[in-house]
Amino acid sequence: MLATLSYLLTRSRAHERQAAQAGVTAARSDLWLLMALEDSGGVSRVGDLAALLMVEPPHVTRQISQLESQDLVARTPDSLDRRARKVAITPHGKAILNRLQKTSQAGLHEALAGFDDADIATTVAVLNHLVAYAREKHGRA
Repeated sequence: MLATLSYLLTRSRAHERQAAQAGVTAARSDLWLLMALEDSGGVSRVGDLAALLMVEPPHVTRQISQLESQDLVARTPDSLDRRARKVAITPHGKAILNRLQKTSQAGLHEALAGFDDADIATTVAVLNHLVAYAREKHGRA
């Protein structure tokens, strides 16, 4: 059941529909990177983002260059390591992400209509546990 749900929620058409409703033109992978960056407090190192997204750092570096050209992220020096750079989500990037999240949340509220708060809270707890397990088990391999 979880595999089917994952498939349905991550299909390109689902993203395109949500993005169109939110007025967002960013690609799905760009939005995942923005969400990971926001979840990291809005600023992160490339390597940390790559680990969170479970991809190789060069992939994140290329994607950051594209996002930087769209004013969605900005690179900043790392105060602890002169060789390293950090990436920060810009106000424009936050606005894009917020629009998409509002559209996504509206869709979830519609999908969960009729369920009581306790059932939803239990479902959220189970899904959070599964995400943490997947990151721990597969993210550090």
